[in-house]
Amino acid sequence: MPSYHEVMTTDLSALTSAADMWDAMATELHDEVEVVYQRDVHDISLAPTLWSGLSAQVANGRFDITLKEIQAAQKEAKAVASLLRDAHANFVDLKKRVEQARDEAIKAGMKVSDQGLCHFDFSKVSQQEAFSIHHDPDLPEIEHSWSARIDAALKALNDADEGVKIALNAVVKDSDPLNGMPGGFNAGAKGDVEAYEEEAVKDIAQRLADGKKVSDEELEELQRALRDNHDDKAFSRLLLHDLGPRTMIKLGNELNERVGDADGAAKLQLAEVQTNLANTMATATAVPGSVKDAPPGSEKFKQWLASDDGTFYREWTEEMKKQGTKNFGPNTNPLYGYQSYVSLMEHADKDFDDQFLYDLGDQVIKAEKDHPGIFTMWGPGHKGIETDAVDGVLDLMSRNPDAATAFLDPQGNGTGGNHVGNDHLKYLLGSGDGSREWPKNTITGYGITDLDDPTSKIGLGRALEAAATGHEPLSEGQPGSVPGTHTAAQARVMQSTIEILDKGAGGESVDGNLQKPLGHALADYVVDNHNILAENGTTKYGSPAGKDEIWTDGDKAGITVGKDSLMRVMRGASSDNQTYALLQDTQRLYALDQLGQAPESGGSSNDAWKNPARDLGAVTGAMNSIGSDVIFDEREGKISAANDMARYAYHGLGAPITGLPVVGDTAQRLVDAATYEWSKDVIAAAESKAQEHNSDHYAAGVTGTYNMIDAWAVDRGVDIDDEHNSKHDPNWDAWQAMKDEAKQSYSASRGDAASYLGWE
Repeated sequence: MPSYHEVMTTDLSALTSAADMWDAMATELHDEVEVVYQRDVHDISLAPTLWSGLSAQVANGRFDITLKEIQAAQKEAKAVASLLRDAHANFVDLKKRVEQARDEAIKAGMKVSDQGLCHFDFSKVSQQEAFSIHHDPDLPEIEHSWSARIDAALKALNDADEGVKIALNAVVKDSDPLNGMPGGFNAGAKGDVEAYEEEAVKDIAQRLADGKKVSDEELEELQRALRDNHDDKAFSRLLLHDLGPRTMIKLGNELNERVGDADGAAKLQLAEVQTNLANTMATATAVPGSVKDAPPGSEKFKQWLASDDGTFYREWTEEMKKQGTKNFGPNTNPLYGYQSYVSLMEHADKDFDDQFLYDLGDQVIKAEKDHPGIFTMWGPGHKGIETDAVDGVLDLMSRNPDAATAFLDPQGNGTGGNHVGNDHLKYLLGSGDGSREWPKNTITGYGITDLDDPTSKIGLGRALEAAATGHEPLSEGQPGSVPGTHTAAQARVMQSTIEILDKGAGGESVDGNLQKPLGHALADYVVDNHNILAENGTTKYGSPAGKDEIWTDGDKAGITVGKDSLMRVMRGASSDNQTYALLQDTQRLYALDQLGQAPESGGSSNDAWKNPARDLGAVTGAMNSIGSDVIFDEREGKISAANDMARYAYHGLGAPITGLPVVGDTAQRLVDAATYEWSKDVIAAAESKAQEHNSDHYAAGVTGTYNMIDAWAVDRGVDIDDEHNSKHDPNWDAWQAMKDEAKQSYSASRGDAASYLGWE
């Protein structure tokens, strides 16, 4: 491996100088050797007036061989020149990455040694700062991290250097002993480094796929080649073409088994091969353009498929359709090609192309329609393999939100003659009416037992979150973003999701694996939810009845579902404690944020303060009703259930709330000032729920809403302890009006809940 010093001091221009000399050699071989030899030697045996007979025939054969060798030498020389220029371009780029890593380390306060090792440069700080930094226990780790970044850049350059070495060794070997003299010059010489690297590892990959012995050195070479070239389109397509879908499926299965059986360094090595093999697939299957403009099935997409650039994709996908439904396992526990294929793809750490994912999604859905039960899990299934390839593809789409949105957008994609519609969302999320019957886990023994697959719909949930929000699914504890609007396609996915889930007023029942991602998506639409629950914007939202179409304003859009559907689906998602806490805190914090934007004075008829207070009451009434419905349904132990939900809250025990949107400081300050514990309101609402056929009970749980308004009033300078407003502060009257307005809207929202959630 080239050292840091060698990389930084080597003059790479020597490569192009050498390439010029090899090109000059090829020119000289042609102009001064081939032309002269053909004229003065080779052609003599072809002129019967100059030379005829058996000796001429023998000589002609020999002369042909020599001429072919001269021509092959030119081809070889030009190929070497091309390889050297290829190496130069690659090395220059990789050296810049080493230099960038070095510069960033220096900017961070490091000095870099001739060996590429980083140590803090104490000469650039004061004595006091140096003393503090020197005694920082994290300093060695920080220094090591910068050294590691430089080392990673050096490793990438070393990988490329090894590839050039392979190419230069191979280019001078005679690839066709029947052309000219055996062991002569290489008439089939290629000027592409990656082509020789692919040639060197395809046999290793084939033998690995067949379960044959592969030496440590060969496995290391495969690891290096994939690491170095997985982003190279030519290498990736050539490797997949030479192996073919069947071998790739077998290779994925073999790697999966070997990773499962290995440990330590061997496991890490195999896992890296697995990852970069999947990355190679992602590179090879990339399609130019966007699924929004040229979805699979459109004229644009068909035209590309028929082009030279689309040949590999067309041939690969057509063969995969055949191999995807073939069984690569025992009949008692089948392992179908698509299951292995998708499982290998899941190891990639780069995104797959949106058009490719859309196309693959259609393929696996068609496969299961043509072969019912193909994605059923039999017994324990196969460890490390995604049994349900449809759910697996959806999970892959969640990593590329544009792909997820396009696949689930009920309006379809493309314009004019390139428009392609779909019913993916209804098929995957709906029930009955031709919707998908999600695969079961089938256990055999004395009889056959079908059980729900505990992993079912995980991919769907993640894809829904990505499609509706435009960002990848949130990880545990990850905060949300600032509340904002969405694209029309994202809003259509969210609107249709709510409508499909609430078909027949059934939104209260949401699959367990959909609850968290659905909650994250709903929280991302906090602004729309707020206005729907508060029945604002009749023209824009049509609340409470809602509208058939989403609202749009230029490139912004949002949902317009009915208040009843929104509350029922929120209730369905809230069966998960953390999700309820997320929705409760999200809606409450946003309502407080809006309250914080009210003017300094209550204004005429106190409307400037009453209106946001009305919205706050409506939202807290809705959310408390949803929470009370959750714990009331449990009946026994309902108080502990409320506490389980509350522990995730803003004022809980410190557990992070995944997806909580970022709102203004005022809202969070008001929550702090009010020390608001919404669980107490939820419990109060739940305890009175059995009597809520009487409208007098609809105000149960409004105390926390009052406390928040009180905290807000204090923040605005209102003396809430002046019981009779002895100072005649007009804002004191406005504050009282706010509480009255909030109570009315709170009670009205609770009354709506009694109807929407079936209490009456």
